[in-house]
Amino acid sequence: MLSLTEPDFDRFRDLIRSASGIHFTRYNRSVLENRLDGALRKYALDSLDLLYRKLTSDKATLTEFIDSVTTNLTRFFRNEAQFEVLEQAILPEIIRRKGAQKRLSIWSAGCSTGEEPYTIALSLLKILPDPRSWDLHIHASDISLRTLMVAKQGFYETSRVTHIPPDLLARYFINLQDGYEVGPELKKLIRFDYHNLQHATNLREMDIIFCRNVIIYFEESTQEKVVQSFYDTLGPKGYLFLGHSESLFSMKTRFQLYKNDKTTLYYKDEGAPTPAPMRENP
Repeated sequence: MLSLTEPDFDRFRDLIRSASGIHFTRYNRSVLENRLDGALRKYALDSLDLLYRKLTSDKATLTEFIDSVTTNLTRFFRNEAQFEVLEQAILPEIIRRKGAQKRLSIWSAGCSTGEEPYTIALSLLKILPDPRSWDLHIHASDISLRTLMVAKQGFYETSRVTHIPPDLLARYFINLQDGYEVGPELKKLIRFDYHNLQHATNLREMDIIFCRNVIIYFEESTQEKVVQSFYDTLGPKGYLFLGHSESLFSMKTRFQLYKNDKTTLYYKDEGAPTPAPMRENP
């Protein structure tokens, strides 16, 4: 197993942070050592100096390496309480507020292999009274090209669809010999694309953003930058879903707290001061 010197740890950590926003600390140093060891073997290089030169001189290689250090743990209906709140409270409120303007846009930021945006699509088709009468847009993005290809293909082994209710699985998925493929009714709702959350997005007036278990890997300054970008991207009364271990309490943000007995999320209130005091909704 590769053992990094302090100078080597610092320069590769800084390179990754600059390229992706992902921040390695001394606590997850072993993960970086493991990824660097794999890169040395993959590119048949015998020193970290040669690897560093290759990464800093070849953008495609750097992108591929960043892909290797990302974490892609996900599943359908992950954190079920959040999807219960989405279906029972958030979507009904948006439907009432939209009235005759039947347009709904959701961003799955850090979508990994696609389970999250496909789950969002299932919730929309389940809750909207007449989905075909709505202009629905689900934007799904990730920094990993490898996982985006899996997401676009939309094929999952049987063991990975066990959390999908049987009626939804039968209706919206195609049963193949060795697994299930997402059907066309779901696929047409989602646009997958590469995006680095450190950079600006042209998305605007989004109704909901899911960014779960992503910003936890960023250092504090990058977290605040990304959260501010989410605020700017959301329309009035837009909602932000974060991971269960992520919070905005230590940040200067205009997001307001939405909390009930199931979960916690955040929403945009244009009239709030900066920084906004966190308040609970009944």
